[in-house]
Amino acid sequence: MESFKTVKSIITPLDEVNVDTDQIVPKQFLKLVQKSGFGKFLFFNWRFDEKENPKSDFVLNDSKYDGSNILVTGDNFGCGSSREHAVWALQDYGFAVIIAPSFADIFFSNCFKNGILPISLDQKIVENLQQTTDAIEVNLETQTIKTSSDEIHFEIDSHMKKILLEGLDDISQTLQFEDKITDFEKRSKIPSVL
Repeated sequence: MESFKTVKSIITPLDEVNVDTDQIVPKQFLKLVQKSGFGKFLFFNWRFDEKENPKSDFVLNDSKYDGSNILVTGDNFGCGSSREHAVWALQDYGFAVIIAPSFADIFFSNCFKNGILPISLDQKIVENLQQTTDAIEVNLETQTIKTSSDEIHFEIDSHMKKILLEGLDDISQTLQFEDKITDFEKRSKIPSVL
């Protein structure tokens, strides 16, 4: 996992509440065995009609949001099933930061495990950010969001912050204790009796 520092980008506003993981990546696309390749299925049922033609009224089909790395959305984002594929799809599409008033717990945890920064902010601040057309800067080290007119502080658990700043997935976190694990294994070996 790559380390996370600063993201500067225009935002993609998705003014929806209770967006569940089946809306983020529908179940029929969960057949891939790797983490990549899910971006093309992101919000598939909202992005495309029954003939797989792009719907002109969906935000991701508006070219002015091409290349956006920051999704600003509504309350309870990522609810529903615990599928990690939802985070993979968001990341594969290009999102590195998701800002919402609240997140479903498992989805929130999956974001950190996969290098996406989820930020919970007050509803009014989220609504104001959704109206922002200029690029904003999200700085994890200083825990700030800078707009053209404001600087917003956000809270984050110190351990989760460390995970993202150092690019540590579950395996690399465990490997930080490799010496202790090896020592334990050596001490706990039971001699074979023949």
